[in-house]
Amino acid sequence: MRSVITLTTDFGLCDGYVASMKGVILRISPQVNIVDISHLIKPQDIHQAAFVLGTTVGYFPPETIHLAVVDPGVGTERPAIIVKTAFGYFVTSDNGSLSYVLKPYLITPLKAKGSVSVKAGFKAELALEVVKITSSGFLPSGISNTFHGRDIFAPAAAYLSLGKTPSDFGEPAGTIDMRPLSQPHVNPDGSISGHIIHIDNFGNLITDITVSDITQDYNSVVIEVGKERIKGIVNTYAAVAGLLACIGSSGYLEIAVKNGSAASLLAVKTGDAVKLSD
Repeated sequence: MRSVITLTTDFGLCDGYVASMKGVILRISPQVNIVDISHLIKPQDIHQAAFVLGTTVGYFPPETIHLAVVDPGVGTERPAIIVKTAFGYFVTSDNGSLSYVLKPYLITPLKAKGSVSVKAGFKAELALEVVKITSSGFLPSGISNTFHGRDIFAPAAAYLSLGKTPSDFGEPAGTIDMRPLSQPHVNPDGSISGHIIHIDNFGNLITDITVSDITQDYNSVVIEVGKERIKGIVNTYAAVAGLLACIGSSGYLEIAVKNGSAASLLAVKTGDAVKLSD
């Protein structure tokens, strides 16, 4: 038995959608542990869901089942899939929601949104399997066109927790959809150009620049974001008063404000540029 199912959705907390999914899971698999990753993903924001999943799933046991429902295409022809990897199972839509999870295992970096071959597109260590959920044997009758999270994804996750295998739910898929993800590049003068890829609940600006990308001295590097310049990278959010730069818990360069919101102060958004220079 696989004992943990996580949930990531854009359903919010005001309605009964999340509770309905949990009820379906618990009726099928009453002993399973359900862990909420987030239900406050911005509506239909697949990129945010992908980032949150990508920075979270590595901390769970390898048999964990991750159910992710951020699905602008619910009720359309987009496939519902089960993805098995070396570090967990995923039940989701084939819409790119696993882009951050799978990115480190791509053989060739993705330059545009598209389908990647399951057999040839990823490193063997990922042990990737993808199955389209097509079998009706585990699904209720009268599936809603607008709530596949409750009627398709939740039952599939629950039965996986009882030991069913992905192949029990349908036929293997040859490809999986991936989204191109922002990554920094080094300019001819040695400076680094990156982008804001996520804004967290505190208003911290998380960039696509990682520890391994930074070649400048932490004490003297200049970070340009919006109309501001920050000198130096510090260790904590409380190291200095005002605007600061630090390396966050996921290994990305972040822009923050002590006891405040960098997003509000700078009036920036995801996709905006960040530059590091000597």
